[in-house]
Amino acid sequence: MIRVGIVEDDSTAIERLLSHLDRFQRAQDEKFHIGAFRDGADVLADYRPDWDVLLFDVQMPRVDGMTAAQRIREVDSEVVIVFITSSPHYAVSGYEVGALSYLLKPVSYSSFEQAMTRILGRLRSRPRRELLFTATDGGHHRIAVDDIRYIESARHRVDVYTLDETFSIATTLKAMEAQLVQSDFLRCHNGLLVNLRHVTGIDGSECRIRGGGRLPISRPRKKAFLAALAEHIGARGMSA
Repeated sequence: MIRVGIVEDDSTAIERLLSHLDRFQRAQDEKFHIGAFRDGADVLADYRPDWDVLLFDVQMPRVDGMTAAQRIREVDSEVVIVFITSSPHYAVSGYEVGALSYLLKPVSYSSFEQAMTRILGRLRSRPRRELLFTATDGGHHRIAVDDIRYIESARHRVDVYTLDETFSIATTLKAMEAQLVQSDFLRCHNGLLVNLRHVTGIDGSECRIRGGGRLPISRPRKKAFLAALAEHIGARGMSA
C-alpha cells in the first residue's frame, strides 16, 4: 500500500487533496494509506522514513514546506516530494530537495491526476517484495512486506498485522522469520516479530508502533533490538 502524507495548514486545501486522492484511488483501482499534518513542524516531529509520498504546502506558519523538505531529505532520500503552492517561482527551489514536481493552487483534478501518475511510475520502478499466503479462513492473499507492522505468535498460527488489516496464518513465527530474513524484521520478544520501519519510538521496555499500540521488548533482546533499530534508521536515511 502506498503511504501518502499531506502537509498543509489550510483545511479547504486538505479537503480538496483528500477528494482528489479518493477519486484517483477509485479511478485507478489503487489503495492509499493517507495521513495529514497541519504544519511542517508536525511532519518533522518523530519523522521516520516510511512515507512514499509527501505533498507539501510551501507557506506554513511554523516551519514552511521547503525547510521541512530539506530536513527530511537529510534522513530520507527515497520519499517522493511534491510541492503545492500559489507561487510558481518556488518550483526552482524544489529541485534542490529533489522534488518530483509542483502543483499550483487551487489544485485541479487533471493536474493532480498527472502528478499522481508520474508518482506511481516512480514508485513502481523500485523493488517491492510481496508475501503470498493462504489465511486460516481459506482466503488467498498477496500483501506488500513493507505494509506489515508486526507478526504475533498465537498457538498454532501467527497473526499478521498490516496497516489496515489482520490475517491469521497456520504457520510458525520461526517460519515467517525465515521468509523475511532479508527484510527489516526483528524479534522484540519471543512471540513478536516487528517491522522496524513501523517502529515510531521507544518507551522504556516497549516500542511504539505506527497505527497505534505498544509492543513489549524483552530484557534479553533489548540491546540488540535498539542497535538494529538505529542501524535501520541510518541505512534508510543514506540509501539512494
